[in-house]
Amino acid sequence: MAKRVLIVDDHEPFRTMARSLLEGAGYVISGEAADAAEALAAVVADAPDAVLLDVQLPDRDGFSVATALMAMGGPAVVLISSREAEDYGRRIGACGARGFIPKSRLSAAAFAALVE
Repeated sequence: MAKRVLIVDDHEPFRTMARSLLEGAGYVISGEAADAAEALAAVVADAPDAVLLDVQLPDRDGFSVATALMAMGGPAVVLISSREAEDYGRRIGACGARGFIPKSRLSAAAFAALVE
């Protein structure tokens, strides 16, 4: 059974690209969200298996969203950013995310390696 994924990013063109990439690899996109509030509501409403989560959102950072999702026993979280992992130090591991992928290197294989 295909994993259901929620895509969270405040840039609609990136969400469209990520949707195409993940659907092409057999994932089912359960929804999209442009900010933290929408993301948390979508996880409660749709119970996706995984969340592709941007670090820089307009209302909260992705680290706090990932921490909240882990606290509620939520789905696997993969963080993404236009910046590199080194820019965030230990925050990636500390928030409970499965891992981090720079947006420039997002691929279905990189995503699968963290959620499968």
